[in-house]
Amino acid sequence: MSNQSGFIITVADGQHISYAQQICDEMESSAKARGTGIAKRSPEYLTQKMLEGKAVIALEENGKWAGFCYIETWGHGEYVANSGLIVSPDLRKSGLAKQIKKKIFELSRTKYPKAKIFGLTTALAVMRINSELGYTPVTYSELTDDEAFWQGCKSCVNFEILTMKGRSNCLCTAMLFDPAREKKPSAAIEQKAPIAVNQNVEHVRSSDLELVYQ
Repeated sequence: MSNQSGFIITVADGQHISYAQQICDEMESSAKARGTGIAKRSPEYLTQKMLEGKAVIALEENGKWAGFCYIETWGHGEYVANSGLIVSPDLRKSGLAKQIKKKIFELSRTKYPKAKIFGLTTALAVMRINSELGYTPVTYSELTDDEAFWQGCKSCVNFEILTMKGRSNCLCTAMLFDPAREKKPSAAIEQKAPIAVNQNVEHVRSSDLELVYQ
């Protein structure tokens, strides 16, 4: 558990189940407000992730929910996605998203040290955080071929584009952390080199739910 900038960021467990409905409601309302398509999750699904120790939750010091993210695995654990990243509306642009992202990344590395961690996103803020963590932009062919993952794209407004292109690319940028290619952190990471992105896109995929900003 860590306490940074007035937030308590910890691996979620049974004591946090009461927040599941609130988190689901915020995911849905935020997606609607931005006109994005996401793979919807139920409170029961998030509860399961908490009980399995595959989620990170952020709370304010008074116990109020602040943010959340969870782990999904694909290809029998060969691939991992840090999904459903979301921050309470009044706390966005506070830097909390970055803290949660780093915490869930560390949890993923601990639970699945050999797994490749990936995400599909159009959020520049998420891309910058991913770059700091060691992700690199990749082609879709380097992502999981697990059908269960790609079926999750059906709720996206751009699913037809993905299908028409044979899942070779879409409007999202694919990013991947491969432990086999891991490099030691360098000062260059902090310079946040720009990443090419179509900033006119309003789409989001559940693997990096871009309802938050740094």
